[in-house]
Amino acid sequence: MSPTIHWLENSFGDIHAARLVLPHGSAMDPADAAGLHQLLAGSLTRGCGALKAAAFAERIETLGGSLRSDTNDDRLVLALKCVSSDAAQLLPLLLDMIEQPHLESEQVRLEQDLNLQSLQRMQEDPFAVAHEQLRLLLYGTGSYGHDPIGRREDLAAMDPDAVRQAATALSCNAAKLVVSGPLNEDLREQVLKRMSLWQQCGGDRPTLTSPPNDRWSGIDVDTEQTVLMLGFRTLPINAPQALALRLLQVHLGVGMSSRLFQSLRETHGLVYDVGAELALRELDSPFIWHLSTSADQAVAALDALLREWDEVLQKPLSQSCLELACAKLRGQEALGRQTGAQRAERTALCLSLGLPMDYHQQAMKMIERITADEVQAAARQWLRRPVLSACGPSSSLKALEAHWSQALMDQPSAAVAR
Repeated sequence: MSPTIHWLENSFGDIHAARLVLPHGSAMDPADAAGLHQLLAGSLTRGCGALKAAAFAERIETLGGSLRSDTNDDRLVLALKCVSSDAAQLLPLLLDMIEQPHLESEQVRLEQDLNLQSLQRMQEDPFAVAHEQLRLLLYGTGSYGHDPIGRREDLAAMDPDAVRQAATALSCNAAKLVVSGPLNEDLREQVLKRMSLWQQCGGDRPTLTSPPNDRWSGIDVDTEQTVLMLGFRTLPINAPQALALRLLQVHLGVGMSSRLFQSLRETHGLVYDVGAELALRELDSPFIWHLSTSADQAVAALDALLREWDEVLQKPLSQSCLELACAKLRGQEALGRQTGAQRAERTALCLSLGLPMDYHQQAMKMIERITADEVQAAARQWLRRPVLSACGPSSSLKALEAHWSQALMDQPSAAVAR
């Protein structure tokens, strides 16, 4: 395997956008160092090569470019956008960040403090708290079991030496660089020549353990609302049924015409907000149905959510609902590929996950052949074992826990999953 570079020339305007994707997401964090790779990603922007932190920032800003570096569960991503006339100066900086990062202790500590502040803000957000507990219910404390930014106790104890050690694995042969913009052949050859020297292995890919036994988590917070998240651990992005589940997610949770919005909010008036998210990952992806409601309606909202879950398992979608889901998904795909930066990001994601460059175009053709029975079959296979995370006042949590325990015993669909 060798690093690859792909140049997309079908862009608009005199703009270059680049995405450098590396297989070093938060799933690669050591067991006692959750947040290590996000700390590394942020620290990469604090100086490299001949440029110290202030000079590096000045170089980017003086040339009118934008640069970010962060992680998701699966990947570390460096993202650059600039006018084409400056690409020859800025694009090599992405490689400098990988080959010659400074990672000075003072700068790493500054980034560490910012991440700790972000964690503190997250802990004050009921949605973020409920989501973090849901991760633990689905994945435990291992890979995918924490937000990329990490856990407070791990992040606070992290040493800059650990960040520097993690950086030595970045220049690996699994790197994928995608550039969108007018082709500069000399620049392309220069970048490819440097990347061809990245020949070390990207490291062992993470593995997932079996789901924990716990099916419930309730976090008491002093608030007037209650947040509920019903979660399912499903399938990897390249699995045959991934598109069927994606259509179901769009049907359930995208837009005001979605099933959950129409049922729980418009018809029954039980929630402030409701939706469904399917974050497709390299390994088992999380499918999350979420809502916020008043504390006194939390049990009724949970009841309604469970009825929707049971209906998904017991009844196939109508043809009109399936067609609407397909139309929404096509619209999302079109909106997500309007700019050069968006196309570069989508293409880099596909390549990094071992998918074809034109996977999204292929997917839009494939969804036309998916039937309602196939969507139901995917739901029956992957949505049989729900877990519930709740965040709200203690009075609602006690009632919710009792109702959830009873629901798992009473629901015919839940009985299959026990």
